[in-house]
Amino acid sequence: MKSTTRGQLARAGAAIAVAVAGMPTAALAEGVGADILIPKPAEFIPALIAFLIIWIVLAKLVWPQVLSMMDKRQEKIQEDLDAAEKSRLDAAESAKSYEQKIVEAHQQADEIISKAKKEAEEERSAILAKAQKEAADVIAKAHGAVDSERHKAMIELSGSVVDLSVEIATKIIGNDLTEDQQRKLAEKYLAEVSAPNGD
Repeated sequence: MKSTTRGQLARAGAAIAVAVAGMPTAALAEGVGADILIPKPAEFIPALIAFLIIWIVLAKLVWPQVLSMMDKRQEKIQEDLDAAEKSRLDAAESAKSYEQKIVEAHQQADEIISKAKKEAEEERSAILAKAQKEAADVIAKAHGAVDSERHKAMIELSGSVVDLSVEIATKIIGNDLTEDQQRKLAEKYLAEVSAPNGD
């Protein structure tokens, strides 16, 4: 890069030297016809020497600094471009990472919601099963209590009916039957009456 730029500058300097050497300085002031285009040797050689001295001084002192500054500027621009590219790649990678984290967060949220729904459904099923079991136990106890009370009432009613029947039979039949015979007769009658009803 440096050699190419220096070569271009050297060619440009040579072209300028030829152009300056070819310019008639004094002829312009005199305004003479064809002499304007042809430089006088007395003016041409000092101008050429002055130009070459200036060109050598510039080439030795100024151009290296200019080229160095241009090289540094180019390096700085390249570093900035590299840093910008690296920042862009880092930003793209960070964005990709954040997108991945967002996807994972959505998946975790879906899993939590699904798990909560499943647990709620299991809890609901357990509560319903417990309630149904308790209701069945209450109904079974109620049936047992009703059956027990019915049986007890039937026993009491049977005893009352038997006693009442014995008393009525004694009054109607008289004292011909013993109390045990009357009781057996009443129990037999009561059994016959209650048999068709299934009690």
